[in-house]
Amino acid sequence: MAVGSKTRNMLEGLVKEGSFKWLLGKKSYFYEEFEEMENSPSAGKNFIRELSPVANLVVRRCSKILRTSSSDLQESFNQEASDSMKNSSRYARNLLEYCCFKALFLTTQMTGHLFDKTFRRLTYDMMLAWETPAADSQPLTNVDEDISVGLEAFCRIAPSIPIIANVIISENLFEVLSSSTDGRLQFPIYDKYLTGLERAVRKMKSNSESSLLAAVRSSKGEKILEVDGTVTTQPVLEHVGISTWPGRLILTDHALHFEALRVVSYDKPKRYDLSEDLKQVVKPELTGPWGTRLFDKAVFYSSSSLSEPVVLEFPELKGHARRDYWLAIIQEILYVHKFISKYKLKGVARDEALWKAVLGILRLQAIQDISSTTPIQDDAFLMFNLCDQLPGGDLILETLANMPNLRESHHENDFKGGSGMYSISALDMVSNLGFVFGASSNNSNESRIAVGEISVGEMTELERAVKESKNNHKKVISAQATVDGVKVDGIDTNLAVMKELLFPLNELAKSLQSLAYWDDPRKSLVFCLFFSYIIYRGWLGYAAALVLVLLAVFMIITRCFSQGRSVPEVKVLAPPPMNTMEQLLAVQNAVTQAEQLIQDGNVILLKFRGLLLSIFPQATEKLAFGLLSTALILAFLPTKCIVLLLFLEIFTRYSPPRKASTERLTRRLKEWWFSIPAAPVTLERDKEEKKRK
Repeated sequence: MAVGSKTRNMLEGLVKEGSFKWLLGKKSYFYEEFEEMENSPSAGKNFIRELSPVANLVVRRCSKILRTSSSDLQESFNQEASDSMKNSSRYARNLLEYCCFKALFLTTQMTGHLFDKTFRRLTYDMMLAWETPAADSQPLTNVDEDISVGLEAFCRIAPSIPIIANVIISENLFEVLSSSTDGRLQFPIYDKYLTGLERAVRKMKSNSESSLLAAVRSSKGEKILEVDGTVTTQPVLEHVGISTWPGRLILTDHALHFEALRVVSYDKPKRYDLSEDLKQVVKPELTGPWGTRLFDKAVFYSSSSLSEPVVLEFPELKGHARRDYWLAIIQEILYVHKFISKYKLKGVARDEALWKAVLGILRLQAIQDISSTTPIQDDAFLMFNLCDQLPGGDLILETLANMPNLRESHHENDFKGGSGMYSISALDMVSNLGFVFGASSNNSNESRIAVGEISVGEMTELERAVKESKNNHKKVISAQATVDGVKVDGIDTNLAVMKELLFPLNELAKSLQSLAYWDDPRKSLVFCLFFSYIIYRGWLGYAAALVLVLLAVFMIITRCFSQGRSVPEVKVLAPPPMNTMEQLLAVQNAVTQAEQLIQDGNVILLKFRGLLLSIFPQATEKLAFGLLSTALILAFLPTKCIVLLLFLEIFTRYSPPRKASTERLTRRLKEWWFSIPAAPVTLERDKEEKKRK
């Protein structure tokens, strides 16, 4: 009784000091619980001095779930936690996470916990408490509908429940859920999202219990994730070659199945495998009548097992959101099986990876329910799709694949499920939701992965990899914004920009050309002697290295002296605007020049073909003799001498002593080249084209 009286006095003191004014200002959902906590005989055991009022209330709920007291939970944490976790600056938050993870592990073992309103409220309040865990934290100032949760708290608590979120996609999920509330997540939206998850889970269970693909599912243990094409107003069309069939499309966790619609029933399903390594290609595709490419509403699928690719069209009046959704979930299943194959995952590790992809699809279905009016980027909520796009996504997947090894490298007791130091795993979550494991694992506790992606008081390797990748992604987005900003329209304008950017190289080329043509004999002579000496001594590599060093020094000096200054812009003199007729003439001239270049290229190739086939024997003999001489030079002369000879040939051919002989040799070579006939070419038309004519 003395302890209870002491605690009561302490709570009354907090009220007088104003620590609970935010609770007592008006009747909030915390009010009754606070009164119960204050009047409880065991109030002393359910109040922890280091925690804030909200954190105390959350820990008290956790203690009720675990059938213990808050003080016992604190004592258990003090025994299990390392010294770094008990640091005073982080003690309150680490203790709160420990209690939350321990309670969630037990709560999520109850079938149907996701449908429980109390569970939803508890997880949301855990996020609230995480933001203000310590007794000296700034108290909340809003109640009821104004209470909201920030990104950091959501990304810490939500991934500890694998069906709600995971470490990789949690930020993207939070952005969508909080888009209408200024970047803060309110409970009504969070509750609506969990309701959508509930519907998605029930839908998946219903499909699993139906007769769809019963033979396939019974033999291979496949789970149906999505079905489309059952409504006549929204069919799915399969294009194979020139044939098109409406039907029903079914996605499982291993393959796509298409059932063509007959008069009163569906045909035998065609299976398009996503689990085996068949060099599958899945991408968006354009379709249209008579083979035209007009409508961006289809998915292209090809594999080495098919003689010709398949195009699945998702007709809709406006946009292509339906196609984008199917493309994303098909790619997610394909990517997860590539991940499994690459890292040779087996048993529970394989099932864990597969269920992560399945849970991602369920989350996407829930998000679509609550944001049906606003477009979303589907692949941003599917972890394997996202890792395929993020810079360093391969490192995230590598870390994910190595997580079982990291767990085994630690002491078994540290990773025991429900210890409170780690969140629950995806396999435990889905088994508690009422789903069976994959065919590769049994349902014994020994075969399960005991812990998830979040650890109390520290960042896991996966979290570090994701954080680094997200930071790099922000840099990529920033860089891409500058790229988009400098793009200009018009061929003439782009040529003007390119000419300005290449101005230094053009000047360098002009200088080298002047040296090669001996416009200033003194400079050309010094240049030839200097570089000939470098080549002869074998210093060419050192010279190249010196150039790179000078470039690096220039860049560093420029960086040091340009800090805080604006980036100098490239000033380009814009060409005069052209009217429509001038633009058409410019395009015609460009096409004519391109055609002429292609013709010249074909002539060169045909002449070489004629030389190789000895159509003109005399020219062929000269070419063969030249090739033989070149081969002897390459075989017997040192590389240094060959480079020196090439350099002297290029830079002394127009010197005063050699200029006349060079002009004669150039003339003879041109005459020889023009005298070579081209190999004959015959154009044949396709037989089908002849029939059409």
